[in-house]
Amino acid sequence: MTRYMALDVGDERIGVALSDELGMLARPLTVLARVAGPGSFLELAEIIDSKDVTRIIVGLPLREDRTPGKQVASTKAYVRGLREHVQVPIVYWDERYSTARAREIVRETSRRNRPARDDLDAVAAAVILQDYIDSGAEE
Repeated sequence: MTRYMALDVGDERIGVALSDELGMLARPLTVLARVAGPGSFLELAEIIDSKDVTRIIVGLPLREDRTPGKQVASTKAYVRGLREHVQVPIVYWDERYSTARAREIVRETSRRNRPARDDLDAVAAAVILQDYIDSGAEE
């Protein structure tokens, strides 16, 4: 079984997505508050344990020219703290355009008269995760 988790780390919220058990299809899961201290790390560790996550993919906000954006240092600082609470491998993944694509997905879902129940941050995490899966990075 290969189950991935993706994180879209922001200053206030963390979008979380999970793959299916075969590691082929991403879906939004939840949004956690990013708080000082171990709170969100412990919540993620609980999800990782309960869902048997084998790898974490963290969106890295790069600029168009692939240089680090202003949020990169904050994301990496968060991951340093997360590594102290989880034992699964963590990899970074270029998240350029993920939020724009997530907005489009939410907009399309809303047009079909379905409630957009998944928060934008969780949808962005699913976009990041599906990009990772589709790239074949694990192969």
